[in-house]
Amino acid sequence: MKKLGLAGLLMMALGVQAAELAVAPVEYREVSQTYSVDGLVEAVRQSTVSAQITGRVREVNFDVGDRVNQGQVILRIDERETLQAMAGSQAQVSQAQANVQNAQSTYERSKQLFAQKFISQAALDKALADYNVARAQAAASQAGAGQASLAHGYTAVISPYAGLVSARLVEVGEMVMPGTPLMTGFDPAGMRVMASVPQYQLGAIGLKPEVMVEAPSLNRWIRAASVSVQPVADARTHSTQVRVYLPANEAGLYPGMFVRAHFVVGKIKKLVIPAAAVLYRSEVVAAYVVDAQGVARLRQIRVGESAAEGLVEVLSGLRAGEKVAMDPVKAGMK
Repeated sequence: MKKLGLAGLLMMALGVQAAELAVAPVEYREVSQTYSVDGLVEAVRQSTVSAQITGRVREVNFDVGDRVNQGQVILRIDERETLQAMAGSQAQVSQAQANVQNAQSTYERSKQLFAQKFISQAALDKALADYNVARAQAAASQAGAGQASLAHGYTAVISPYAGLVSARLVEVGEMVMPGTPLMTGFDPAGMRVMASVPQYQLGAIGLKPEVMVEAPSLNRWIRAASVSVQPVADARTHSTQVRVYLPANEAGLYPGMFVRAHFVVGKIKKLVIPAAAVLYRSEVVAAYVVDAQGVARLRQIRVGESAAEGLVEVLSGLRAGEKVAMDPVKAGMK
């Protein structure tokens, strides 16, 4: 096997053939001029489920991070007390119904006796009043039984919609009362970004702005599905809340994540390269430039703002017409 000379080794260390690397031109392009603000991701539907009765937690079926379908039982509270209440209410209903039947029979007999002149009008009126009272008591007992049945239903805490559990606030055996928080969850299908825009920028972005959301941790740009500018300003910060709604089922996003909202305010020509071609090493920002002979060499550059089209502005270090390696890591390994 032929050994490589010093020149060959240097050639391998300095660069590679352009055919082995994907390259992109350094060029002036018309890109969106944006105004950028930091924002936080939040779920459109996020809620905390609370207890509606007093009791001891008997069963917890889900934990943080679990996916829950709509209608599933996420937690159960001891139902023995509510069962006893239901039994007592049903007994009162039976007693009230018996009283109604007795009062109705008395009223019917009183009408016959009054027709035969055996009792007075006052006696007949009292029999009718007793009958009406019995009917009212039966209705009240029936309502009480319905309330007891409803309270029994609260022992099974049902998921109001499909989503993910983000917080579990109780353990098995704990006593809870009405209003005690039990679990917090959110629907990952619908997410939005909350951003505060200074009042002096509202005219530039408009009432229906075009927005691109940058998720630095995911290295991803997302075009907003819709935007809502809130008609209220914060008197302390002189800013307005803007809700940027993201496309449905956007993977990788969760509440509390840091993002940047880029509001398009115009168009401008800039010297740009693909953001993927930029190499960041500590304090050094560089790119592999492929020359006319097909050799890629590392060159330090200075970059500006990121563009929504996956590009980055070049402030110095590159000239229009040059080519850069799209995969700086691969170029460095070669």
